[in-house]
Amino acid sequence: MKIDEISSPELRGGQNDLHSQPCSQIESSIKDIEKHVPGTALPDSFSTDLRRSISQLNFLSPYPNSVKLHIWKLSYRLWNACVDLSNAAGFKNSGHKIDEEHAKLRQVSADLLFLASDVSGIPSPAFKSASFFYKTGLIWHDLRKFEHANYCFEKATDLLSKVEISTISEIEEKRFLLDLNIARSRTAWEVSDRNLAVALLSRSKSVLFAVAENYKALANQYLIFGKAILSKNEVSGVNEALRLMNDALELCERGLTVVKRTEDTLALKELRSKTLRFLAAVHLQRDEFESVLKCVKVLRDGEKDQHPSLSVLAMKAWLGLRRFGEAEKELRGMVVDKGIPEGVWVSAVESYFQVVGAAGAATVKGVFLGLLGRCHVSASAAIRVVSKVLGDPAGAGEETRLRAKVVSDLVSDDRILTLLSGEDTSRERTAMHALLWNCAAEHFRSKDFQTSAEIFEKSLLYNPSDIESRNLRAKGFRVLCLCYMGLSQLDRAQEYINEAEKLEPNIASTFLKFKIYLQKNECDGSISQLQAMPSRLDFTTEFLSLAAHEAIVCRCHPVTVASLSLLLNFYPTGKQMPTTEVVVFRTLVTTLSQGPQNDSDILKQMKRAHTRLSELGADKFFGKGEIGRRERNWFSVNAWNSGVKTGQEDQHALSAEFFRLASEFYGASIDKEKEGNHVMVCKSLIMTVSAIISDERQRKSTLLENEVKEAISLLDRAGKMLMSSSTEYDKLEAIIEPNLLFMYTWCAFDLYSRIDDTGSQQLLLIKRFANSKSCNPKYLLQIGIDASQGPRSNHEVATFALSTCLSTLLASSSPDYESVALILRKLVSLRSIHGADSNDDATMETYKQAYRIMVGLKEGEYPVEEAKWLAMTAWNRAAIPVRMGNMDEAKRWMSMGLELAKKVPGMQTYRSCMEDFVAGF
Repeated sequence: MKIDEISSPELRGGQNDLHSQPCSQIESSIKDIEKHVPGTALPDSFSTDLRRSISQLNFLSPYPNSVKLHIWKLSYRLWNACVDLSNAAGFKNSGHKIDEEHAKLRQVSADLLFLASDVSGIPSPAFKSASFFYKTGLIWHDLRKFEHANYCFEKATDLLSKVEISTISEIEEKRFLLDLNIARSRTAWEVSDRNLAVALLSRSKSVLFAVAENYKALANQYLIFGKAILSKNEVSGVNEALRLMNDALELCERGLTVVKRTEDTLALKELRSKTLRFLAAVHLQRDEFESVLKCVKVLRDGEKDQHPSLSVLAMKAWLGLRRFGEAEKELRGMVVDKGIPEGVWVSAVESYFQVVGAAGAATVKGVFLGLLGRCHVSASAAIRVVSKVLGDPAGAGEETRLRAKVVSDLVSDDRILTLLSGEDTSRERTAMHALLWNCAAEHFRSKDFQTSAEIFEKSLLYNPSDIESRNLRAKGFRVLCLCYMGLSQLDRAQEYINEAEKLEPNIASTFLKFKIYLQKNECDGSISQLQAMPSRLDFTTEFLSLAAHEAIVCRCHPVTVASLSLLLNFYPTGKQMPTTEVVVFRTLVTTLSQGPQNDSDILKQMKRAHTRLSELGADKFFGKGEIGRRERNWFSVNAWNSGVKTGQEDQHALSAEFFRLASEFYGASIDKEKEGNHVMVCKSLIMTVSAIISDERQRKSTLLENEVKEAISLLDRAGKMLMSSSTEYDKLEAIIEPNLLFMYTWCAFDLYSRIDDTGSQQLLLIKRFANSKSCNPKYLLQIGIDASQGPRSNHEVATFALSTCLSTLLASSSPDYESVALILRKLVSLRSIHGADSNDDATMETYKQAYRIMVGLKEGEYPVEEAKWLAMTAWNRAAIPVRMGNMDEAKRWMSMGLELAKKVPGMQTYRSCMEDFVAGF
């Protein structure tokens, strides 16, 4: 409101010349302000010029009363101009800068009036001047310029301090004293000077003047301060808040004793009830539960319309006293009281369940369903209650399962389903679905599959009804499948995954079906799902890799082989793969090795690996560095071992293939090596040719000419690697085992014997071997026997090998006379067959050599049967010369037979007959 201008006759009588200039300047500034367009920004120059003029005027004090009256008029003119501008600016949403300039002008008006506060002829000038400072202080307070506000309030207080309270008669002036103290107290509170704020409120008790409205205003300010402390949740401030609340309650009680009007009584009683409720809250915060119940009792006894918070306060107090029966009564009483807002009883339910825990879950369920029956409950309230009952699903134990059980029963109730079934509750329905889903997921993570399955099933009841519901429902069926797989209820799990596949036939559903078949040990079903995986739109090769791991864990070798074989088909396509190709091949071969009769499959996969090695190169297939070398060695060694195994099992065709692969793997070079393991390559080639020849003999067939040439080329590769000339034979002996060198020699001899005009080459090969350190009589004996028989015999090689073997045996300290006898028999046979005629001196020399060997031997040391054979054949050789009339030759053979018979025990009868025949001959 405007403050009426004051007009005085003294102002019209002239002014003192000394004061006229600053007063004129002030008046000029006020006129400019009065002309200012409302709603536009006030320039800073207005307040600055006025301040300068006031400073000049201040140096001219004291003033005559006429000047004081003029100053009074100017102050009121300036104030009224500010009022006009403020009213206009209020309609045009003035900014913060305009408000601050207005406050400065108001401050100038109050300071100007203060210069003439002791003017004569104006009633209550101190109150009027103080009111200017008070109102200006309120503006500064609203602008949160608390320092300026405090200055104004202190100025007003100083002005009124000179006034005797007993002389104040006007009601407005009495109320002004209280308002000033409260305003000053509020400002002190804002700058955190609580002691001064409370002291000012206490000081205000002396200016209440037995007015009910004053009691109410002061009590309300005490309550505001108490609530402010409570809102900060500071433990140290609870006592102070309690003290302020008690002061507010005391003022309400005192006010009710002096109240005269009904409306004042109702206002004070309402404030008293409000204060008691906050007192109860303070006692509750201090865990003074008995005091809370006392406050509630007082409120219930004194009020007809019970405040909704009373039941909550009483329930929390009973809970604090651990008297759960009374707390449950209060909670159930809310169901009957229809005046309790939804937010209040939902908060009560949350508080009750927070203290009682799972033991109160059934009570909460009953209360909530009871509330559904008596009044309209919002969908959001249902979400809050379910969330509170669930608590933290990440916890484990019986309590968490009990909570989940109550929620399961609650959300499956028809009333809850009806509440969330409308189109306008789609958001809440989605929230309920998410709440239940997250709860079930936590139970799943804690391996509580039974509870998880139950909650997942209930979440399907709240599946959103939008376009995505089909996919969400399929996702729900898939997680239920996982739950029942965890419970080993595979048939139930299969039912759910079949439903999921109907809704969304994706790779996840196919993979889960694969796992179910695998756990049921149905290999055919698992393999069929494997074959269906690549046809899914969201298929990635990672699923085949996962399938292989699952099959390995289940020790289901056919499924492992099928998954790895299928995975290998994708490497040539260039797709991004979950692991390296060589690892898949290695795992596949290892798996096949664990089963019986898988040699052919192992060979197939190793050939497949060799094909990829040829296509990619060793560095890309095996890898580089030490890792690549380890992979290469693994394949090489496994091919070698498989060749040895199949050879021992007389599967010589497979053995040859494995050894040939071993030579290829051993020969692969890593990181630009000059060559691979050439020694093992050589050994593998020798074993390959040996297995080829063994397979030929096993099948009783003959190698074709191209097969013979291929075998010879393999041996040539081995020979070129380690013995390019005869001078390098010792190097070969130092690297390759004697039996492998013999095998190389034997195979080469066998193969060369199949080619025309290689006799001399065969003999040279055997001579080189005979001169090596690896040669021993057994090897020579074997070569001699093989060379002496069959359609491709070579008597020169046989004779050389047997003769050399015989010499070696006889040179030993303890000759093996069994082998000696066998060699002699073979030599006799060879020389008899390939001799020019029966007078072959070489044959006779062989018999003589046998005789010389027998001379000096103990009886039986030379094989008796062999000795008899020599004696009998030598005697019998005389038959042909006798017929031919060559008596000298006949007598020579008969004499040799008789001499040999003399060295053979058990031939006495034969010897007597021989002697008689010779004597008569």
